[in-house]
Amino acid sequence: MKQSPERIIVSVGGSLIVPEAIDSDFISRFRALILHAVKQGSSFFIIAGGGKTARHYQDAARDARGDLPRDDLDWLGIHATRLNAHLLRTVFKEQAHPRIIKDPSEEVTAKEPVLLGAGWRPGQSTDFCAVTAAKTLGAKRLVNLSNIDHVYTADPRTNADAKPIDSINWSEFRALIPRKWDPGMSAPFDPIAAKEADELKMEVAIMNGEHLEEFENYLSDKPFTGTVIS
Repeated sequence: MKQSPERIIVSVGGSLIVPEAIDSDFISRFRALILHAVKQGSSFFIIAGGGKTARHYQDAARDARGDLPRDDLDWLGIHATRLNAHLLRTVFKEQAHPRIIKDPSEEVTAKEPVLLGAGWRPGQSTDFCAVTAAKTLGAKRLVNLSNIDHVYTADPRTNADAKPIDSINWSEFRALIPRKWDPGMSAPFDPIAAKEADELKMEVAIMNGEHLEEFENYLSDKPFTGTVIS
């Protein structure tokens, strides 16, 4: 992807796009924010997660057949991310590149201010896709929009002493999370993607996409609620 380094990578968690049903209110608010930023001169590579769409298809396959190979379940999840990416591409139709980027290592010439991407291949998360896209683009900033406000010192769901972290370096962050990635793991960022981002000296900002004003603050270089890893 031969693009300007100003393009910002945005990984949109599937839990925001399809928490249970499709969240059209979130999509509408996200669209308005991105279009405003585009008018200010920003450009984006947006990668969609699978959300409950992926879970529903995977559960249906398990119910019908029983145990399935991991790759088969991964492909269902990948196609769910592609469906969600197509939804976003449709709502950004006038501003978006017409083709969804399925391989983030692919060089694509695109003049449009918005690129849409999705899952790539089995065994890799959309976090990894986002970091790979950043590497291809030469981008140094990646925003991870999920359903958590911060990275914490421990899992706040199981540890009452867990404290939010505003900023952390990669070495410290990677010590907080598992070394290996598993699709069912609970971690704010894929460990394999974290290792790659560390080597690329990237800045990754993790914030709650339900509070899009925080994303807007980040884009405007204002204080925001979230965690910066660098």
